[in-house]
Amino acid sequence: MGWVKHIMGWNTPKPFTKNVSRSREPHMPFGLTLGSHASIKAALRLELAGESDIVVPDDSQILAIGTLDIGSGCRLVRCHLDNEHYFIQCLMNGPRASHIESLILFGYHEVKTLSSLQEQARLTGPGAKIGMPYYELEHVEYVRQWGTEDGQTQMTALTEHVITAEQSYAIHHQCMLYARNLRLANRREFLLLSLETDEPGNLSLTTAVGVTLQLSDLTIFQ
Repeated sequence: MGWVKHIMGWNTPKPFTKNVSRSREPHMPFGLTLGSHASIKAALRLELAGESDIVVPDDSQILAIGTLDIGSGCRLVRCHLDNEHYFIQCLMNGPRASHIESLILFGYHEVKTLSSLQEQARLTGPGAKIGMPYYELEHVEYVRQWGTEDGQTQMTALTEHVITAEQSYAIHHQCMLYARNLRLANRREFLLLSLETDEPGNLSLTTAVGVTLQLSDLTIFQ
């Protein structure tokens, strides 16, 4: 399946090379860099069994890093994996690698290419499900995390600046975050809905489901 690779500009990926300049890379925690590998402990699969349908991926290489400025000195940094269904998102509350606040493993549930403004309005405009206080996906209910309105709230506009070993580009997001509690200590499940526009102007609606990661869940190696 190549839909995520198409959106992220990875249709013809090249092997990672050490000759790429590192000056464009954001400051990242514990060795997360382009070309490094992320290993999530196998025990997390057992821990999530019966609580979440998220499938923990095998060891994966980081093919792209995206940075989103969310204001107040905070940023989201996304490590997009060579298993195209997944990315690891870090919430950073400062410019340094030590300023990590939380980690979430996201897996794409669906990527839907939109063909018209009418379809966009139907899925994300006034009266649509997205932005309402509650959202149901696969018979699971999530609670809206952004906005205080009793009814629908607007999606949040963010721009993701992405770098790979060969190129850099921007993806524009209109997104909404939902979450639910799990019967697990220090873990929640998240639902991220994003209307995404790439630089050529292609429009898609992505649905990603995530789960809290602890620092001890993640091992990074080159």
